[in-house]
Amino acid sequence: MGCFECCIKCLGGVPYASLVATILCFSGVALFCGCGHVALTGTVSILENHFSKTVSDHALLTEVVQLMQYIIYGIASFFFLYGIILLAEGFYTTSAVKELHSEFKTTACGRCISGMFVFLTYVLGVAWLGVFGFSAVPVFLFYNMWSTCQVLNSPMANMTSSIESICVDVRQYGIIPWNAAPGKACGAVLGEICNTSEFYLSYHLYIVACAGAGATVIALLIYMMATTYNYAVLKFKSREDCCTKF
Repeated sequence: MGCFECCIKCLGGVPYASLVATILCFSGVALFCGCGHVALTGTVSILENHFSKTVSDHALLTEVVQLMQYIIYGIASFFFLYGIILLAEGFYTTSAVKELHSEFKTTACGRCISGMFVFLTYVLGVAWLGVFGFSAVPVFLFYNMWSTCQVLNSPMANMTSSIESICVDVRQYGIIPWNAAPGKACGAVLGEICNTSEFYLSYHLYIVACAGAGATVIALLIYMMATTYNYAVLKFKSREDCCTKF
């Protein structure tokens, strides 16, 4: 066998779908964890400086944010390892299905491991759908605040009504208690908040984090299709001559 034929044979055993899913998963998780971590810190800073002057009013929120940041560390570490394991499993199943190497043979243990990855990937996919929906919540809140700022800066608002009547009250979202002071920002104070770098940075980072969560969901869907297909082919390989690139 020549060098060219050997390269073609090796390329035939590459699990391209799993490879694409791994790259997409790493990118999505990195965006979600990195941007989410910084955005949470900026959100706490905005609340402390403008909406809640008393430490006890936002103490619980600070603890929740810190807990979420620790969870982000765990998510990043877990998916780094899980992505590598799934990619390795993709190489194994592709070689076993296509019988590229004599030592790669399907066994009951191998099929059991593949089935376990199918189940775990489905569970993670459903969980990340929830994470994707949850990550859209701060985007919605910041968008409402940004929209109010746009109304505040519009010439029509200056001509028809007092800008001091245009307010954003974060207490209605349950972020801080109702007795928190001041709890809301109106008029010129709101305009100053909207013009801060912390506000715009946090807003855009939440958008990127939400996009990263969506990319992770897509990656897990690709993993689902790849692992399910490979598991089915491995299970029925003795009765059907299957070929796969997953």
